[in-house]
Amino acid sequence: MAVNYSAKEDADGHPSGGLGATGGGAAKTRKPDNTAFKQQRLPAWQPILTAGTVLPAFFVIGLVFIPIGIGIFVTSNNIREYEIDYTGIEPTSPCNKCLNVSWNSTPSCTCTINFTLDHPFESNVFMYYGLSNFYQNHRRYVKSRDDSQLNGDNGSLLNPSKECEPYRTSEDKPIAPCGAIANSMFNDTLVLYRIDNETRVPIHLNKKGIAWWTDKNVKFRNPSGDANNLTALFQGTTKPVNWPKPVYMLDSDPDNNGFINEDFIVWMRTAALPTFRKLYRLIERKNNLQPTLEAGQYSLDITYNYPVHSFDGRKRMILSTISWMGGKNPFLGIAYITVGSICFFLGVVLLIIHHRFGNRNTSADIPN
Repeated sequence: MAVNYSAKEDADGHPSGGLGATGGGAAKTRKPDNTAFKQQRLPAWQPILTAGTVLPAFFVIGLVFIPIGIGIFVTSNNIREYEIDYTGIEPTSPCNKCLNVSWNSTPSCTCTINFTLDHPFESNVFMYYGLSNFYQNHRRYVKSRDDSQLNGDNGSLLNPSKECEPYRTSEDKPIAPCGAIANSMFNDTLVLYRIDNETRVPIHLNKKGIAWWTDKNVKFRNPSGDANNLTALFQGTTKPVNWPKPVYMLDSDPDNNGFINEDFIVWMRTAALPTFRKLYRLIERKNNLQPTLEAGQYSLDITYNYPVHSFDGRKRMILSTISWMGGKNPFLGIAYITVGSICFFLGVVLLIIHHRFGNRNTSADIPN
């Protein structure tokens, strides 16, 4: 059967005759509506890449990125940092005797590491503990907590979320705080001394001010009630399985005890990578005339409670200063210098190519 075809009807999208007209309605068409959006006629900016626009862009990026990278790199190198691995893997390590400790080892194993600071630490010094091969970013581990319980909700205190399993209850009592994150809280004790004429002088380590303000004042709260009697507030609960003592005995200071203990809050902020560091203590500068930590001999007393050998982990203590860009991180400066150098080099290469070949006649001479 022959069908009449009309170009006008096809352009309009509504055929007026033929088989479609006898079907009892308008024929279906797959042609998009005649709109600027569906017909791709929206106004757009299409830059024309010429030597006059590309070359200045390369040179500007290079001239801007290279000085920024040098500034960031120099700033990072000016940050003082000292790191001690006290895992005890090496047989000669003073902490080798503590390598196989367990969560419930009694009495606690202690070791002392002596070290030397070759350069003084001028500004405030931040003491971190570092862990390696510890995957805090595992999905089940990250979910194993009850934020309502940590926020002081009395109902969640006695009836924790099922996300905390298998660390939700113990001995038919709810665990406070529940979950795998809290159960694996770092519990080594680090004490720093300066050796002055063979005498060990303790260095004051500030344990407050190490957590984020929003965590300390918004996300973490003790149950409502008498803040001076945390034992009564946590009545009916039990401690996490791996903890030596309950949460209301973490500190003698009521402003740093229970769920608002800053060591606990810092640990509960999970790390994104398996090798990480968390702030442990703050050493504040006393005056501008003397450095915070002078160059010289120091010793670190360690109460070794946290087992890492079973999962091939490592433990570190880091002393570091900071700058306006944070801690020591040379990668950012190197990245800026690398990108700027590549752009500047490409600009020079393209400029040479344009100078040598850009003025040639591009019209083709077709022979007769």
